[in-house]
Amino acid sequence: MRIAVLLAGCGVYDGSEIYEGTLTLLALDKADVSYQCIAPNIPQHHVINHATGEEMPGENRNVLVEAARLARGEILDLAQAKMEDYDAIIVPGGFGVAKNLCDFAFKGAEMQMNPAVKAFLQAFHRASKPVGLICIAPTMSAAIFGEGVRCTIGTDKDTAAAVEAMGAVHEAKQVHEIAVDEANKLVTTPAYMEATRIREAAGGIENLVQEVLRLAQAS
Repeated sequence: MRIAVLLAGCGVYDGSEIYEGTLTLLALDKADVSYQCIAPNIPQHHVINHATGEEMPGENRNVLVEAARLARGEILDLAQAKMEDYDAIIVPGGFGVAKNLCDFAFKGAEMQMNPAVKAFLQAFHRASKPVGLICIAPTMSAAIFGEGVRCTIGTDKDTAAAVEAMGAVHEAKQVHEIAVDEANKLVTTPAYMEATRIREAAGGIENLVQEVLRLAQAS
């Protein structure tokens, strides 16, 4: 079995959440499952100084180059990735998902996905292969799967309302829990939408990875 892990850069405020990405890879490794980190070769929306939380005007970074930091250099350009090579895909969270893979951070329920990212994720859905979305990534659920898909971002009412406005059915879940849409083979968990410490995020992510692998084995 081989799992694709789609990254959105490196760093919670403008890329993939580093703990969520690392915990995903650790859970896959503990399950003795092979994985491949993938990222789109596109500019980041902007760059955030993680020490101050402030934007850094005039500084430009690339999503693929930044994601390579998280992947220890073992990264594949999304343009070269083929769905057929993988049994499932997992997308860790972080604001980069909502800024680089889509524009939910700026447009909320009116958000649009990066076309290449959307096409790649929808290819897994069409092939009946499992998809795991972590933290803020489930805001893309309706865009990927269509109306009626079931998912969770935790318990934040405003974000949940936006998810439902896009056509998804939101299920409130705690940090260690997962939402499973068996029909669509979608697994979601809140992670740092709810977590206050790394071990809390780890529990939900490990549960998500285990369920994604179960669904992949059953396919």
